[in-house]
Amino acid sequence: MPPTEDIVREHHRHGPAGVGGSSLLLSFWHSARGFWGPRGTRAAWVLSAVLLVTVVFNLAAAYGMNVWNRVIFDALQARDSGTVVTLSLLYLPLLTGSVFVNVMQVFARMTMQRHWRAWLNKVIVDRWLGGNRHYRLSLAGLAGRGGGADNPECRIADDLRIATEAPVEFAAGIATAVLSAATFMVVLWTVGGAFTFHVSGTAFTIPGFLVVAAIVYAVVASTVMSTIGAALVAAVERKDQAEAEYRYLLTRVRENGEAIALLRGEDQERRGLDSSFAGVRCHWWDVCVATLRTTIVSQTSGYVAPVLPIILCAPKFLDNSMSLGEVMQAASAFIMVQTALNWLVDNYPRLADWGASARRVAALKLSLDGLESADGARTGRIRRLGGTDAALRLSRLTVTLPDGTAIVGNLDAAVMPGERVLIDGPSGTGKSTLARAIAGAWPWGHGDVGVRCGAKLAVVPQRPYLPMGPLRVAVTYPEPGCCRGNDEITAVMAKVGLGYLERQLDDSRDWDKILSGGEKQRLGFARLLLQRPDIVVLDEATAALDADSQTRMMELISRELRHSTVVSIGHRAELRDFHHRRIALAGSPGRSAKIVSDRSLPIRDAQRSAA
Repeated sequence: MPPTEDIVREHHRHGPAGVGGSSLLLSFWHSARGFWGPRGTRAAWVLSAVLLVTVVFNLAAAYGMNVWNRVIFDALQARDSGTVVTLSLLYLPLLTGSVFVNVMQVFARMTMQRHWRAWLNKVIVDRWLGGNRHYRLSLAGLAGRGGGADNPECRIADDLRIATEAPVEFAAGIATAVLSAATFMVVLWTVGGAFTFHVSGTAFTIPGFLVVAAIVYAVVASTVMSTIGAALVAAVERKDQAEAEYRYLLTRVRENGEAIALLRGEDQERRGLDSSFAGVRCHWWDVCVATLRTTIVSQTSGYVAPVLPIILCAPKFLDNSMSLGEVMQAASAFIMVQTALNWLVDNYPRLADWGASARRVAALKLSLDGLESADGARTGRIRRLGGTDAALRLSRLTVTLPDGTAIVGNLDAAVMPGERVLIDGPSGTGKSTLARAIAGAWPWGHGDVGVRCGAKLAVVPQRPYLPMGPLRVAVTYPEPGCCRGNDEITAVMAKVGLGYLERQLDDSRDWDKILSGGEKQRLGFARLLLQRPDIVVLDEATAALDADSQTRMMELISRELRHSTVVSIGHRAELRDFHHRRIALAGSPGRSAKIVSDRSLPIRDAQRSAA
């Protein structure tokens, strides 16, 4: 079994707290820490240093407030009006400095979060889009086996944001907690001193009793929180997965609205959405119950912590061994120590949310990284070679499904430069899959696909993709719209019969929904005229056109790209008039298709016909 699936299955078997969850978190950190490595950015270390400095200054401001608290209460107890006025005036600059340091800390933290997310987003998106992995990941079927292939857009947009925002907050919080605990424990030890009590005439002395009380209280609260909140991590992860699946179904309804409306499938879609949302509600209830438990602990701690040090210091205040200012300073320091030691209590829900998101990002990264080895281990890989004398050469080529089932078996064929070859056969013989293999988008199988060195290959699929944006972007895709002039674009649009759209080139509309299937296919031919590739693969590229329109498009290609090599996938007999050769595929249920005929055709003289 591929290593990626081992980790993913282990994760689902043991849950977030098990081996799989830990492995995914380690994998996430292994990828994310590169932000501070040689391939990261210099800003990472600068922002880290600034964040640490602001934490230290923030702690200094908190200590100043703590001392001010003691002095002013002592002055109030002594009814020293002059000192009270002086301290009141001093409070304004102390407050201003404290606010300024906090603002700088927020700025440094959010700037680091923004830079880290941008860096890791680039790493993940590069892996996702590189090597056709975005396409192959969905075909590999890893989602059905519990992998990280499901809802990649949600993992990249939402989970990656949470996975990079939370650790920066946690790092600043932990640093603040450690320094605060150390600083204010010293204050508690110094101010509180020892506490002596008598039992049956025997004196017992507890040195630094406030420090001991703070540690014991924090340990009890953290233990209770860890025990009660153990189920929150798993509940949050299940909820996030259910939310992503529900959002995916909603997106599918929006993208396929026309087909659903024509088939009147709203009731069926509603049943599917209701079923998915029922899962969301169920998992939300689990999160609600787990959150209620943790809220009980955190709220109880929030009410007890401010009162407990005053009660503990009351005996020493009543026997005049502590002043009112020292009691209030101890109470303030006790809260600071509790806030530091109870960091886990206060941040357990955020930790749960971060852990779920980090594991989902890591699972996607592992699926992308393991795609190559997983594919090769199960089915082998089609090799792409250069240096062939032919424009395109297939050598012992077998195309398979990701699970290893052969679709097209053991093909040997050569297409010479400038030659036009038609590949046809009954439905289900793998013609379109063969086209994907020739284009390099389908890696599963065996054998070689040789492409002449330096040759530019372009594919026109049956359903051309139209990106969001102005119409000119759709025409020049995958090149940017600004790379072609208006005259060049309008000229090719006129040639393919879309001249009536030239005034809408700069209109940003949902062109994928507006244009008909035939218009989209004409637009695909317009792209060919702009790109002028050396090798053209037409995969049912005229299926939505009527016979006359198909003839005009094929004649246009023959005339405008007379030196290009053309490989057409189609089933219409009329296509044979525009090709030098016909390669026929045939297969039977359960067996891969093979070449049953490879013969020359009497090609039509496109230029004379067009005249």
